[in-house]
Amino acid sequence: MKKLTPMSKPPENIPADADPESQSAPLPPQVAPSAALERLADSARRYAQASTSDNTRKAYRADWADFTRWCRLRGADPLPPAPQLVGLYLTHLATGDDMAPALSPATIDRRLSGLCWMYAQRGMTLDRRDRHIAAILSGIKRKHARPPVQKEAILADDILAMVATLGFDLRGLRDRSILLLGYAGGLRRSEIVSLDVHKDDTPDSGGWVEILEDGALLTLNAKTGWREVEVGRGSSDRNCPVHALEQWLHFAKIDFGPLFTRTSRDGKRALEARLNDRHVARLIKRTVLAAGIRADLPEKERLALFSGHSLRAGLASSAEVDERFVQKHLGHSSAEMTRRYQRRRDRFRVNLTKAAGL
Repeated sequence: MKKLTPMSKPPENIPADADPESQSAPLPPQVAPSAALERLADSARRYAQASTSDNTRKAYRADWADFTRWCRLRGADPLPPAPQLVGLYLTHLATGDDMAPALSPATIDRRLSGLCWMYAQRGMTLDRRDRHIAAILSGIKRKHARPPVQKEAILADDILAMVATLGFDLRGLRDRSILLLGYAGGLRRSEIVSLDVHKDDTPDSGGWVEILEDGALLTLNAKTGWREVEVGRGSSDRNCPVHALEQWLHFAKIDFGPLFTRTSRDGKRALEARLNDRHVARLIKRTVLAAGIRADLPEKERLALFSGHSLRAGLASSAEVDERFVQKHLGHSSAEMTRRYQRRRDRFRVNLTKAAGL
């Protein structure tokens, strides 16, 4: 009988339905345990958790829960990893059934990433290049792949109409600042709500802001690492993101901790709790409806068109500057990624047909 290698067996026999992140990082078997090493192991576990965002880990846990449920209903054991079983699961996701519709290839690929990550947390390796997985995933993409569905860009006139629907109580000042800063900074919704007033104000900080005479300097710990975003002042107080931020901080009396917090039920007092990123998505959809943007469409279709990424797409589409400045502002590693966000641009500025002599 073949002996299992150390990578074929989960450390400490973590069950399939247990959360491996809650386990302390194991010490090497050849090292005698001690209080100092246990503290290092706990620190190592926290560093490992910091390697992925909270939203990513939440999505991966949901992927794992769906996979283990699918296995349980079919009398299969998800541990140890079996490429043939995973291939059948991917096929199930692509074809769907009476209980759940078929998923897109992009979602299936994300599910597979979640399974690989969760197996790795259990000290196991699921090789997505195994022929039982790679061939099926390639076939799914060839047969079911569709062009990416892009969210509608929020352009300059749109954002001004949206902020005009907001009041001037604390909640209105906060939401106005979120929309203008998110638009001018080309920020993701998670980046907006993760900002603190100062550096290291809170343990879960995703960056901080420094308000200067000519604008605001945002230091962000984003998906692609640390980067600085310069948000200049607008042409008037009405549409200036920095002025809106100053108004919110002044009247909310915020000088420490999260930049954007919840407010009391009556909207007259700022609370200490950090705002959730889902608020940004809801805010965008609510103000899009209130401003009458794309009123030619039914309400359900209008809501589906816009999301948090509409702010980033809006900046990329509206900024009449050299593309490389937009790329740096958005923190993209390639110009091709920036072009995906540009909903309107001169696609034929470089005409290779004429350049080739035709």
